[in-house]
Amino acid sequence: MSQTVYVLAGITYYIVSIILIVIVLNLINSKEKKKYQNEISSLERDKNLIISSSILSELNKVEALINNDKLQEAYEDWQKRFKEIKEVEVPKLTDALIEIEECFNEKDYKTLNDKIAKAELEIYYVKSKADFLLDEIKEITLSEERNRETITKLKARYREILAKYNKNKNDYKEVSSPLELQFENVDKLFAAFEVAMESNSYEEVGKIVKGIDDLIGNLEIVIDEAPSIIIMGRNLIPNKMKEVKSINERMVAEGFNLDYLNLDYNIEETNKKLQDIFAKLNVLNVEDSILELKTILDYFDNIYNDFDKEKQARKIFEEYIRKILVKANKLEKINNGLYRKLDVIKYSYDLTDDDVKVIEVIKAELVAIKKDYNEIVDAHRNKSFAYTRLGKEMENLNIRLSKTEEKLDTALKSLGNLEAEEQRAHEQLDEIKEILEKAKKRINSYKLPIIPNDYYVQLSEANVAIKEMIKELNKKPVSIKTLNIRVDTARDLVLKLYNTSSEIVKTAAIVEVAIIYGNRYRPLNKNLDNDISQAEELFYQGEFKKALEITLKSIDAIEPGIKDKLLSSVKR
Repeated sequence: MSQTVYVLAGITYYIVSIILIVIVLNLINSKEKKKYQNEISSLERDKNLIISSSILSELNKVEALINNDKLQEAYEDWQKRFKEIKEVEVPKLTDALIEIEECFNEKDYKTLNDKIAKAELEIYYVKSKADFLLDEIKEITLSEERNRETITKLKARYREILAKYNKNKNDYKEVSSPLELQFENVDKLFAAFEVAMESNSYEEVGKIVKGIDDLIGNLEIVIDEAPSIIIMGRNLIPNKMKEVKSINERMVAEGFNLDYLNLDYNIEETNKKLQDIFAKLNVLNVEDSILELKTILDYFDNIYNDFDKEKQARKIFEEYIRKILVKANKLEKINNGLYRKLDVIKYSYDLTDDDVKVIEVIKAELVAIKKDYNEIVDAHRNKSFAYTRLGKEMENLNIRLSKTEEKLDTALKSLGNLEAEEQRAHEQLDEIKEILEKAKKRINSYKLPIIPNDYYVQLSEANVAIKEMIKELNKKPVSIKTLNIRVDTARDLVLKLYNTSSEIVKTAAIVEVAIIYGNRYRPLNKNLDNDISQAEELFYQGEFKKALEITLKSIDAIEPGIKDKLLSSVKR
């Protein structure tokens, strides 16, 4: 390809790139221009909507309604404010939009953005003034329709109230006079509403409507709650007070102390509260009355529960008043018996003061319990406390007494075991002596060439231990701790001697059998002959274990497995 072709291709690419850049820039500029046009059009539309026909239409309606100076004054003020918006505020907005158009045409976009933002705020401000003005005017123009609608709903509610009252007049006898007076007031307000509407006194109409709404709202509450208030305040609560007071007097006569209930004072306060509630009801004020009456009912219901608790507490008290005294006297008698023998027990069994301190502790606890018991009984006789408290005190006293009883049972077992352990030691001495005799018979049950020294050493140790045990048993006082050690030592040594005797006899028997069995192989095997000879020497020296080891090893080399056969034959 020639150089000219390359040059032409490059020029073509350059021209195409320039054209594309121009197109893109034009598109961007066109899009931005369109955006600003839309914003300007939107501002123009918002400005034009500020002065709507609604304000003029509503002002004309007000003009037709004017029949007093106050409404005339309001009408003139609204006209003045409308004129200012129309002839001053809106032209300013028009001038601002013209300036925005000029900036747009001159493509001064930086200034344009600032002016658009400022114009948006000014339009919003003026539009808000216009909307507020329209709302004020409509307060008058729509007043009749709105108030008529409200009054219609209020009359419907009022008719329901009257119907409920007339249907259940007996339920409202307590407040019939104030209720009927209030009905008259509502009727008068309805009439006043009509007069105010005729005279276009819209400000007065608003006050009347609010007054009617407040009265009917209160009447609805009174009509709903008054029967309940009357039933609770005139029937339920007085009847409960009468019944509770009667039960209280009867229980007091039966010996109950019910001072803590403060019943007379609370009944007096309840009567005052009922007077206040009905005083408020007479002026049709029932605020919190239902809640207060329910609280009073709950209080008297709880009084019944208190009566039941007192009766139950009396049963508990009367049960414990006999039970505790009998048990305390019984434990005291047992403990006093131990206490009188305390010196003998300490001497007989070599006990320290700490070992028997529990007896004195139990004695002190029983004295304290009986003292508290007598105080509770005195309080009962003097009617100083309610049975709920006395019963609780007796329950706590019974718990203390049970713990003391457990201590005494433990002490009795502990001290009683001392004598039992001494007696058991005497019985164990006989058993130990019997085992010793068995050990001696066992060693003599087989004709041994010699008895090993271990046997005589252990025999000596067992005899010494038995003598120490006998010595401890003959001591006065007896130390049970030391005696138990002596018993354990003697028993262990005697058992060890018996096991040693059995082992010596068994081993000697096996050796003798093994040597006799091995004699058949002596002519055949020189080594075995020497081993058997050595084993025989050890046997006669009393070294039975070594002799057995050598014999079984030698025979097992000639006749494998013979060891188990020889052992089993001896066992049989």
